[in-house]
Amino acid sequence: MRLLLVEDHADLAEWVSKALIQAGYAVDVMTRGDHADHALVTQPYDAVILDLSLPGLDGLEVLRRMREREATAQIPVLVLTARSSTEDKVRGLNLGADDYLPKPFDLSELEARIKALLRRAGNLVPTVRIGRLEFDITSRLASVERKPLALTPRELAVLEVLISRQGRPVARETLFEKIFAFDEEARAEAIEIYVHRLRKKLEGSGAVVTTLRGLGYLIDEAVED
Repeated sequence: MRLLLVEDHADLAEWVSKALIQAGYAVDVMTRGDHADHALVTQPYDAVILDLSLPGLDGLEVLRRMREREATAQIPVLVLTARSSTEDKVRGLNLGADDYLPKPFDLSELEARIKALLRRAGNLVPTVRIGRLEFDITSRLASVERKPLALTPRELAVLEVLISRQGRPVARETLFEKIFAFDEEARAEAIEIYVHRLRKKLEGSGAVVTTLRGLGYLIDEAVED
């Protein structure tokens, strides 16, 4: 899943982005509101973490513009700010913010709220089962017959995207956009490496990742002979 973090405090932005990357998310960081607004026009995101006090363009204006554009109108937004007045909170919620977390905050709470936003946005059931593979949407943990599946953050990200579209092919380019931040030095071909590794770890689980020529990758239950 790809997130946009809009925060002008450099140390805080680095702290949060590192934690989210370690959790398996791809994270783009913007320190100005106008840069964030441009990124939202040109890049696909699954959720936005948005500070309000920003140079270039106020966070509330970024949010307003998001909700006015069809392409970004439904992206979940978590407002993250030091502003504590009820008026600011009401304005943010009225403009379409989905959640509000005041600073200072705990990283575990931030991650939990992001998971909840993504789950609601995707209308996902708490647990997805494919063969003997179980994937807990909330905790983002994969297991086979209750034994945790050891996945790297990238492998987890690939599995998460495929499961969110179970039964439907996901183009390689779409996977690339979901698991790599825009400033990472990687090519779309790298997806094949992570898919190959994921396939190996899913062996015997009853879930299989299939390559559909010209369409992408699809995860579904293996067909028993």
